[in-house]
Amino acid sequence: MTPLPAGEDGGITIPVSMLADWLGGVLGDALPAIMVIVIAISVLGVIIQKWIKPRAMAKSPFFKSLFDISVFWFIVRIVALLLVVMTFFQIGPEWVHDEYTGGLLLYDLLPILFTIFLFAGLFLPLLLSFGLLEFVGALLTKVMRPLFKLPGRSSVDALTSWLGDGTLGVVLTNKQYEEGFYSKREAAVIGTTFSIVSITFSLVVLEYVELGDMFFQFYMTIFIAGFVAAIIMPRIPPLSRKSTTYSNGQEGQLDETIPSGFNAFSWGLKMAKKRADKNASVGLFFQNGFKNVLDMWLGVVPVVMAIGTIGVIIAEFTPVFTWLGAPFVPVLQLLQVPEAAAAAETLVVGFADMLLPAIFAGGIESEMTRFIIACVSVTQLIYLSEVGGVLLGSKIPVRFRDLVAIFLLRTLITLPIITLLAHIIF
Repeated sequence: MTPLPAGEDGGITIPVSMLADWLGGVLGDALPAIMVIVIAISVLGVIIQKWIKPRAMAKSPFFKSLFDISVFWFIVRIVALLLVVMTFFQIGPEWVHDEYTGGLLLYDLLPILFTIFLFAGLFLPLLLSFGLLEFVGALLTKVMRPLFKLPGRSSVDALTSWLGDGTLGVVLTNKQYEEGFYSKREAAVIGTTFSIVSITFSLVVLEYVELGDMFFQFYMTIFIAGFVAAIIMPRIPPLSRKSTTYSNGQEGQLDETIPSGFNAFSWGLKMAKKRADKNASVGLFFQNGFKNVLDMWLGVVPVVMAIGTIGVIIAEFTPVFTWLGAPFVPVLQLLQVPEAAAAAETLVVGFADMLLPAIFAGGIESEMTRFIIACVSVTQLIYLSEVGGVLLGSKIPVRFRDLVAIFLLRTLITLPIITLLAHIIF
């Protein structure tokens, strides 16, 4: 997570992202074929687990968690396999393997997820098992709990997303939830509210709308709007209605009180050392890391391919998002946003993929409108082709309808704030 300079453009990155970029460069054109194989294994594993039932797989809790899945998720994996094969071999309708639908997922997104998941999963125990979360949690509980109703350790999830990638934050949150550190409500709030779009990806969006020279204004705007949304979202449905129980059945929040005789720093240090002392095996470290990798490759990648591709196909080849965006036209007109009709469609299309609003904004002349579209697309956070798909593929208790509601609520909360700030800036 250590911030490092990213090349000559003056940006910053983290070692996991640098390693992912390096591996992506080494594997290059082989990555799409690898993704086809990964998704095929995710389907074959279920068939073997459920129908052949070899003794080794039946006795392994890990393999059972990977392949003993419900009928719905098995269908999702089959759909993913069909779509990825059609895209890779360029067979079937063109709208399936078009460069902006299946091609966007298979050749642009999945290779990135493959490399990021490898290094993030392998090194995730460094974040989880050696005291960092305990230490930061003790320091920041008095900030995170009153503001966002979350444990202090959740700040690390947000920082991971911000410096690296939104999917990294979801992966970290999911692992913490499975280990009993977050309740169902807390995991849902963190996964949908703090999986912040990375600085790197924000720059890509800004370049798409041809406003690369306005990064400071852009990032301050999304920070302010995102901060307000993060305060409001945990206090309203659907997130406020999520259960406060934990994955292990425990009731109530974990005790974060600091005992007498300790301050936040000394207690955090004591708890961090206690956690680190439990992890002395190098072999177990790598074993847990590779389990994380396989869990993400076989459990998450097929979901992203299936749901992301279908979402982008609907966005590109049907008028559904135009219809869904129509109610926003009077809202944008009321907020005095130029070219309101053209902008309205982009407010909804981001649910399929975060880059689509910026792509659709290419024909809009008003710089202020393009600025608003870019900011809103980043603060919406939930998009099916990546973070939304990863959330649905994780153990975090959010359903598709939850994601739809959260996406729309975040849009309604952040749009007026962003528009007001845009009027001041322009």
